[in-house]
Amino acid sequence: MASTHTTDRTANGLSSAQGDAPALRRLYLVRSGFALVWAVLLFLNASDIGPSTAALLVLYPLFDVAAAVVDARSSRATGAAPGLYVNVVLSALAAAGLAVALASGVPAVLRVWGAWAVVAGIVQLVVALRRRRLGGQGAMIASGSLSVVAGTSFVVMASGAGASLSGVAGYALLGGVFFLASALRLGRVAGSR
Repeated sequence: MASTHTTDRTANGLSSAQGDAPALRRLYLVRSGFALVWAVLLFLNASDIGPSTAALLVLYPLFDVAAAVVDARSSRATGAAPGLYVNVVLSALAAAGLAVALASGVPAVLRVWGAWAVVAGIVQLVVALRRRRLGGQGAMIASGSLSVVAGTSFVVMASGAGASLSGVAGYALLGGVFFLASALRLGRVAGSR
């Protein structure tokens, strides 16, 4: 009797998690579009830290806060919500840290961005692993892993000569591609069920 109850709970949890897939797909598409547009705008403004560059740099983690809140509210069945709420706090701290670092120049911005990328990448990896049964998480697992590597490289780059924000734009561009790949994969998984 207990094994039937456990099986029913597992089946209900899986069914509920699969119901999260369309909302997650839409969110990934929005995140992809935002990241791609943001990356292009930063590439165009990466030569110095002017008002538009400063606004873009703070906007990115704030958008991540909003996306993580939406994601957490719509995906409780996958068990990913706690990690997403951790991401909300991390991204809010990153936005505040970037706002302060902007006054100190590109190296300071790279250090803050890099630290955020490392920690947020670890959180993204954990969340994606918890969502494996949804499908379409391979790109998110890769993205989280690469975020750790990229973040480390930003911190190292900050200490070198010729530190530039163009790497941050490339990071966001690649992140947008990963979100798009995951959204497309989620669409295929949902269509096959």
